[in-house]
Amino acid sequence: MQSHAVDIDTLRHSHAFDDGNPLAERNIRWALLLTIVMMVAEISGGWVYNSMALLADGWHMSSHALALGLSVFAYAAARRLAQDARFSFGTWKIEVLCGYTSAIFLLGVAGLMLYQSVERLISPTPIHYDHAIAIAGVGLLVNLICAWLLKDNHAHHHDHHDHHHSPGDHEHHHDLNLRSAYLHVLADAATSVLTIVALTGGKLWGADWLDPLMGIVGAVLVSVWAYGLLRDTGRVLLDAEMGAPVVAEIREVIAASPVKADITDLHVWRVAKGKYACILSLATTGDVQPDYFKQQLSIHEELVHITVELNAHPIQMMSAQ
Repeated sequence: MQSHAVDIDTLRHSHAFDDGNPLAERNIRWALLLTIVMMVAEISGGWVYNSMALLADGWHMSSHALALGLSVFAYAAARRLAQDARFSFGTWKIEVLCGYTSAIFLLGVAGLMLYQSVERLISPTPIHYDHAIAIAGVGLLVNLICAWLLKDNHAHHHDHHDHHHSPGDHEHHHDLNLRSAYLHVLADAATSVLTIVALTGGKLWGADWLDPLMGIVGAVLVSVWAYGLLRDTGRVLLDAEMGAPVVAEIREVIAASPVKADITDLHVWRVAKGKYACILSLATTGDVQPDYFKQQLSIHEELVHITVELNAHPIQMMSAQ
């Protein structure tokens, strides 16, 4: 009986498929602190100096502060609950869910920016350009520092396998929680640039309409980025992964197998950055065990949880009759 218990324990494995991203979590904490300080400065400055672009940038930055806080929370929650048996395929999707929520915040702020900018375009008011430009410049500097903190991880933190990956599969290795934080910072940097352009143009040429116009441009830009993040995180949350390159790779392996087998059912979904689980139902004529096909599929290292179900092939059943 004791020997049987050891064998069962050997078969068990962890469902904590994602290792987290400690460096990104630390850098996001720093970015959050800088963002909160600058948010207060820009909202106060925009209100006092009557700049719509500056005020919009400050409120936009407030959404970033909330989004960055969500990102930090997601990393902490995913790490703390990693061994919780209730999460049958790990806790990575907590991070993805927070990324999705951040994208919704981005859309909300874009709507607010658009409304306030149109209102100011219709009813313009005097702007204190020198003070507003100075605050916007400091805001841009803070944005660039935060973007630098997050970009290195955004660009390089993924699994480095030299083989068994299609070129189109690299996008699936990105940390979507980190990407959401990076996009928030990048969006704020872009709106800071637009703010400075608008305020400078207004000061030099008296083009007061540039200030609210740039607010509208910024709202459109933020909406586009938010849509992209919603699309990518939503695909993961809804398990819409059957277009991923790994699906074609699974089909290729089965088609090339020495033992004839036809795929009758296939489900693939992402369980971590660049890692997938799959359930595969096969109709086969060979006298083999599921482990035979699992071994063949194991050459693709992104497949970390494979379930194979075997059924008699209809040809074989007809021959037996």
